[in-house]
Amino acid sequence: MSRPRSAQPDPRSTLRSGLPDRYLTPDDIAEMFEVPKETVYQWRRKRTGPPGFRIGKHLRYDPTDVRAYVAQRKSADQAAA
Repeated sequence: MSRPRSAQPDPRSTLRSGLPDRYLTPDDIAEMFEVPKETVYQWRRKRTGPPGFRIGKHLRYDPTDVRAYVAQRKSADQAAA
């Protein structure tokens, strides 16, 4: 006799609900800000650009973090003006 499965949500779908559909790559960031890809890597080394993270050997950016970075830069620029 098998026991009926309870109506528990799939843990993968629960995890995915808080994640973006796609993380951005350094190429995406370079294209978005119209800078060379090497500039994106320099920002990462100097910790001056949007925060990124590694998945294995691959560098990725969360779109939410990139939006927050842009908003912060805009606020800082407006405050300085």
